Amino acid sequence: MAVFDGGFAALPFDGLRSAALDRAGSLGCRHADLRVERIRTQAVMLRDARLEGAEDDLLLGMGVRVVADGAVGFAATVEIGPDAAARLVEQAVEAAATTARAGGEAVELADEPDHGTVEWTAPYEVDPTEVPLAEKVARLSAWSADLLGARGVDHVTASLLCVAEEKYLATLAGTVARQRRVRIQPSLEALAGDEASSSFETMRTLAPPTARGYEYLDGDGWDFNSELAALPELLAEKLRAPSVEPGVYDLVIDPTNLWLTLHESVGHATELDRALGYEAAYAGTSFATPDQLGRLRYGSALMNVSGDRTARYGLASIGYDDEGVAAQRFDLVADGILVGYQLDRRIAAARGYARSNGCAFADSPLNIPMQRMANVSLRPAPAQGRRPLSSWAASTGTSTSSRTRAGRSTSSATTSSSRGSASSGSSTAGSPGSCATSPTSRRRRSSGGRSPLWAASRPTLSVGPSTAARASPARSRR
Repeated sequence: MAVFDGGFAALPFDGLRSAALDRAGSLGCRHADLRVERIRTQAVMLRDARLEGAEDDLLLGMGVRVVADGAVGFAATVEIGPDAAARLVEQAVEAAATTARAGGEAVELADEPDHGTVEWTAPYEVDPTEVPLAEKVARLSAWSADLLGARGVDHVTASLLCVAEEKYLATLAGTVARQRRVRIQPSLEALAGDEASSSFETMRTLAPPTARGYEYLDGDGWDFNSELAALPELLAEKLRAPSVEPGVYDLVIDPTNLWLTLHESVGHATELDRALGYEAAYAGTSFATPDQLGRLRYGSALMNVSGDRTARYGLASIGYDDEGVAAQRFDLVADGILVGYQLDRRIAAARGYARSNGCAFADSPLNIPMQRMANVSLRPAPAQGRRPLSSWAASTGTSTSSRTRAGRSTSSATTSSSRGSASSGSSTAGSPGSCATSPTSRRRRSSGGRSPLWAASRPTLSVGPSTAARASPARSRR
């Protein structure tokens, strides 16, 4: 196995590309792409200002996908070299032939122009994976100590997740793309106990994961100092608050919670592979089926939701997706009506779309690209500026709210979102047009178990008559 000490840029990309794509051409592949990736993932965990654990993981590998005999084949390896690249093509073609014998519709990919040789880098200042561990521990420890020094805070956990991803993609059509992006997610959670009632509550920071660099922790994009200063009193308020009385309520959802409503009710629902039933045995199905396109009313005419792989600092933002499709912004809901879906090239071709909107993604060089969520964001009402909620309700006769039973209160996260993970990442944090509020105006929830790059409660979006009764998250607790 070849070993390269010069970093990602020193890999023999020209040799890898020639070996893979020449072999794909000689075997009669209708499509082929070579993807080489280097992903560095770091995690730091502290409890009560003391280091509890740290990880630094590096994955380097390459994968080949082909379309041959009307089927898709894929193969991957951590061995890097021209001979290994050629073998991957042969293995992928063999896999496609095996799949083809099973029958089914022939696979076609929607057309995408040759973009030539292109480069794209995310807009960040400092690669968070290059910052020394000691500096990260010192930062988290100081923040933890400040919280521990506040009255009523008994314990504090802190974590920091950092990812740097370098990617090389070459397609048989001629596109050669080199890309680099980073992601970061800091989180602190405080715990307060009440001996009299033998109960406790927790509250964590709301800073969303973002495709920024380490400068994020210095306040570029989030006011950590203000949020941490406000958190102890908010936690004490939560500990004193009575439980919500069971009932039916109209809730006004804060932007820091609304992102998950959009993620679940719009984001996942408009993944076309899910809407077609392809994920029924795994992730589920969708109510936003193709027969509802142009008909399904999600909300009032004020509701406009977009998918966007170009949003600045978005976790799903990229220059070109893992099929070589240029990143785009597209409508999912317009004037309250379902108008679009998230696509990859296979799904686009199967449903008669001329082109994919660039939603193919693989969370590792060893995994095949599949349709994944873009940054999904609720857009502001066009040319109307800020308007009181009451005036919106009066003008439309409706309100978008989360209607809940049995006294479950909502709380916090961020307005725009999509599916994300430590190795993949795909969520918008503060994209243009997204709502934002100051940290001190929000109410948090207990963290519970959560995935590294997204977490919040799970309300659902509904449209109904506006009423005066609203649950107040400030006076309730879960």
